[in-house]
Amino acid sequence: MRHATLVELAAARGVHLPHALVEEWPPRLRATDERGWFRFQRLYDIARSVLQTPEDLYRLLLETAEDERDAGTGWLEIQVDPSGYASRFGGLTATLELILDAARVAETATGVGIGVMVAANRTRHPLDAKTLARLAVQYAGRGVVSFGLNNDERRGRALDFEGAFRIARRADLLSAPHGGELSGPRSVRECLDLLAADRVGHGVRAVEDPALVDRLAAQGVTLEVCPTSNVGLGVVDDLHEVPLRRLFDAGVPIALGADDPLLFGPRLAEQYRIAREVFGFSDPELAELARMSIRASGAPEARKKELLAGVDAWLAAPEPVV
Repeated sequence: MRHATLVELAAARGVHLPHALVEEWPPRLRATDERGWFRFQRLYDIARSVLQTPEDLYRLLLETAEDERDAGTGWLEIQVDPSGYASRFGGLTATLELILDAARVAETATGVGIGVMVAANRTRHPLDAKTLARLAVQYAGRGVVSFGLNNDERRGRALDFEGAFRIARRADLLSAPHGGELSGPRSVRECLDLLAADRVGHGVRAVEDPALVDRLAAQGVTLEVCPTSNVGLGVVDDLHEVPLRRLFDAGVPIALGADDPLLFGPRLAEQYRIAREVFGFSDPELAELARMSIRASGAPEARKKELLAGVDAWLAAPEPVV
């Protein structure tokens, strides 16, 4: 969500925004302790609460797609837990259908392909996750491309959600749980062993276990690395500590991401700038980062082919005259 949209909708809906979402934006959250994580979750829920009408969701999807198009994105994969909006929009199924329709409208208007990841919440009962998995399966091939698992890893082990991911895999949905952000390598390993992860959200703490890094590279499991988010949540103290270069050099596939720009500030293009300026990535390496993200996405094969050709064209283009 654009920050300006948050402020405007909050005023229109009578939602009070705390200082951190207005004057201190983007906030520094430091979620590595319980107090910090509670603050992050509170700010996230407040921001989410301004979405109160179907028109709000259509606006959100359109503006997001516009911003991503302007940054050069060709495919946007959004993560949503429909249960967080179900009471507002007529139930789980109605909520997901509303989001999928808003995504189709935004896709048509901007040309940015949009896929939806239905994501379960680690802090809720595993049966809720199975319900969401069954819902996701119903819309596989109709806009839903992946199934995820979010929220604080320290409060919900992957083992509890194996059944939900098994349901999703039967429909060939990509498995994309969070892991290795606030918890260490064991969290990533459980995503591989129990959830058959194709991608792992974050996963940066895998570097604490060299054997696990080798396994990620050998199995071709993609890590969704979000440098500014890692700093914002206190996973690392400084951008230079994000193990982006170490993981890339070890052969681990990486999809650069921005996590939630509303709470962390920079969008996707900024992450690529960071890769160049902070970690010394060359143009060919930046191009390979982009290719990795395309290959790991839930985009249709034709869209992947088009995007990969675009990366090759960018790399082959002559340097601009300044």
